[in-house]
Amino acid sequence: MNEPTNGGANLTGVWQGLYTYPRPALTVSFVATLIENGKCLSGSTHEPCVGERRSGATLYATLLGSRDESAVTFVKTYDAPGPDFLDPVEYVGTLSQDGTEIEGRWIIRSDWSGKFLMIRSSGKPAAVSREVLERA
Repeated sequence: MNEPTNGGANLTGVWQGLYTYPRPALTVSFVATLIENGKCLSGSTHEPCVGERRSGATLYATLLGSRDESAVTFVKTYDAPGPDFLDPVEYVGTLSQDGTEIEGRWIIRSDWSGKFLMIRSSGKPAAVSREVLERA
């Protein structure tokens, strides 16, 4: 697996996240799987639907973006968008120094935005798994 060209911890792994809607005040949890290759990011998310039409359903999305040092950006596109999930969502965040948190803002059409936070464990289990796979 390639280490990032910009130094620091590789973002590949599973991240637990939260994002907030500005109105009504609402927080939604999600799980993101990120794959970093050089400066490129890809991955996927799943989250509960909190909209009135599909409340309780699970929403799936794909991620595509990049990383430059501590700056992390990606676009989330829902796989099967309904009327409330047509627009891609841009995420702009900053990676913490220890590589375990990404915090920032999400934006839709420049007029709708909120905050997000993604957290993962210290990364030791992923490193051990990678080492085992490389030996096989």
